[in-house]
Formats: sequence, C-alpha cells, structure tokens
Amino acid sequence: MSEVAAQYEAYPYPERDPADEKKRLIVGSPSHPCELDHYLFAGRRDWTKPFRALVAGGGTGDALIQLAQVLASAGRKAEIVYLDLSTASRRIAEARAEARGLTNIAFQTGSLLDAGDFGQFDYIDCCGVLHHLPEPQAGFDALSGALAPGGGIGLMVYAPYGRAGVYPLQSAFGRLLKGAPEERLAAARAIFARLPEGHPFRRNPHLGDHEVSDAGFYDLLLHSQDTPFTITELAGTLARAGLAMTGTPNGHLYDPAPFVGEAADLSALSALDRMALAEELSGAIRMHVVYAARADDAEGRVARPGPQMVPHLRGVAPQALAQTVAKTGRIPVTSAAGKTQVPVPKGLASVLARIDGRHTLEDIARAAGGDWFALAPAWVKVSEALTAYGILTYSGLYRR
Repeated sequence: MSEVAAQYEAYPYPERDPADEKKRLIVGSPSHPCELDHYLFAGRRDWTKPFRALVAGGGTGDALIQLAQVLASAGRKAEIVYLDLSTASRRIAEARAEARGLTNIAFQTGSLLDAGDFGQFDYIDCCGVLHHLPEPQAGFDALSGALAPGGGIGLMVYAPYGRAGVYPLQSAFGRLLKGAPEERLAAARAIFARLPEGHPFRRNPHLGDHEVSDAGFYDLLLHSQDTPFTITELAGTLARAGLAMTGTPNGHLYDPAPFVGEAADLSALSALDRMALAEELSGAIRMHVVYAARADDAEGRVARPGPQMVPHLRGVAPQALAQTVAKTGRIPVTSAAGKTQVPVPKGLASVLARIDGRHTLEDIARAAGGDWFALAPAWVKVSEALTAYGILTYSGLYRR
C-alpha cells in the first residue's frame, strides 16, 4: 500500500460522523447544483433532462452528499457515481448516504485516473485530489476525457501563497518521520509544539485544519504528495487538458483593484493577469475553486441577469437581508479577504425579500410593483457584486 493510501485508510479526511446527517447538510463550493448551473450552464440547464455526475476522489462524501441531497430534495433525477481509492473513506460516505436514504448514488472504489471507464458525465466534481497526485496533469487529462459534450467540471486545488509555512513543514516531516501513520502523527505533533512563534506557519492566519482533528493535521502537514497551483499554473494545466476556466464563485478574491487603487493602471491586463496579480497581492488564497469546460466550448457558460433568470440567495435569509438593506443600504460580507460592505440601493430591499429560487427576475420585479426594464440598471450592478462573493446564483433547479 502506498503512503498516500495508508494515510487515508488511517485518517479518512475530512472526519465526518454519519449520525450528524440528521442535524445538518454540509454545503460548499463547488458542486451545489444551483452554483454549477450558474457557472457551467448559464443558469439555464433543463433539469427535467437526465443528469449524470461523477464525484472523483469523493473522500468521506461532502460534495457527494450535497449534490445528491439537493437534487433529490428538488425532485430531480440524477445518476451520481462516487469514485475513491480509500475503502475507509467510502464506508463513511456510504453511511452518510444511507442515513439520508439517498438512492441516486453508485459507489465505486478506484482511481480518478480511470474515470473514463465509467462513461461520460454531464458534471464532474473533483475537490482536494488533483494536487495530491504524483502527476497532476494526468488527473486533469483523465477528467477532461470523461466529460460529455456540453459538460463541465467543478474543482478545488491548493494554492501556495495562502498556505505559507505548510510546505517547509511537509518537507521536514517527510525527511524526519517514518513508520505507521499513527507514529508519524505523534512525532509530528511533538515537533510542531516546539516551533518558534516566528515560523511562517505560526504567523499564517488562514490555516486551521491542524487544530480541528488528527485527520486535518495529517492532511495539512504530513501529506507525502502536495503540489499547489498558482492561478496561472492552474490555467496552464487546464489548457494542456483541453479545458478552460469558466468562472469562480470567489470572484472577489481575484480582483486586484482594492489593493492597487489609483496607484497603477490595470486596464491593459488580461482577466487571468488580473487574477494572478490579486493572488500575489492578497496572500490569502489557500485554495482555488473554479469551474471549467472544454476549451472549445467554454464561452457563454456563466449566467447573466435577465428577465427569465431565477435568482437564489446563499447563506442568508431573504427577509433578513432585505431588512438590512432597507435600513443601511449595505450588505456586510465576511470572506477570506476580510470584512467589507457591499453597497445596495435601499429600493432593492423589496426585490431581495422576494427571492425564493422559484420566481424569475421578471416575476419578482412585477410583484415589487415595477418591471424588469426599470429594475435592470440597478440590479445588474448588485448582481455582479453578490455573485462575486458567492451570495447570489441563477438556476432553474426548482422552477416548475
């Protein structure tokens, strides 16, 4: 058994208790159906049609359970294939699915490098796996080959700058520590406790997995294979696999304007160069979450506001948000970049209050006493800001 395989048998990551499925559904990016619709299908996917998805390197099942449960709750038929090498992780994912009574999942044990053996997929999720492959490009290539025409991928890979201090420790622990995973963990914790306060890891406020669990500590600091990507490196790797980024739910992280202000002219920079500059200036990005499609079919994949688009709010109750806007004209947002206030015209409070994931912007504008054409100028600006923070998406998932 390889060192990586032994790690995930001993410490399935992230740690999950299937009994917790009765209490809450873990949601995140990528792979919420409304989000993937927004960034891959322009918010217009016909959810009455079959949907075939692969969760490649599914681990203990966070993305899997989110995808399967949201689709089941929306009454949408789907075939979801879970694929992972770790039998210990698979057992946890299976128990979580069983606790929810989900029947739209087929579990497979295997490598994502063999994704094409399971057919073609409308959507592929791959989070926290590609950077752990000995040859990450082979993983990108395999996923690209398993995409059905018109399909897309949601992926997460580690980024270097927000993980400052991680890689020197991984290197040191790799040279020093041998033996079973449990022995390596105990020794690493003893050494870690003696690190000086000035160590880059100690001074990095963006890291916390090592404090949550043994599995988190091991995955962060004892992993034997970990290749981070800058956004430029990620774009290049995707391109070599015949893929291109369509968008990210964390667009605000890749905007250099707040750092640069009036000190320099950004107008000549390409979109990718702007993203790269923001990554270098912020130092806070520890992972990249992006959506991608085949390079020859990547244009026009991201949703834009229009009268027939169905908006969704994420992580906030519409009425509460509307009350805040009506009172202050702002929406407070906390993200990896810190805290900020998104300005919103107070007159849009009545629009925000009516967002329920089922009605179009035209419906909402009419119910608020206006029409789409009067609403559009103000709404388009607010929509751009809220989607950049992952608060707003467009999808007809619940539309009947």
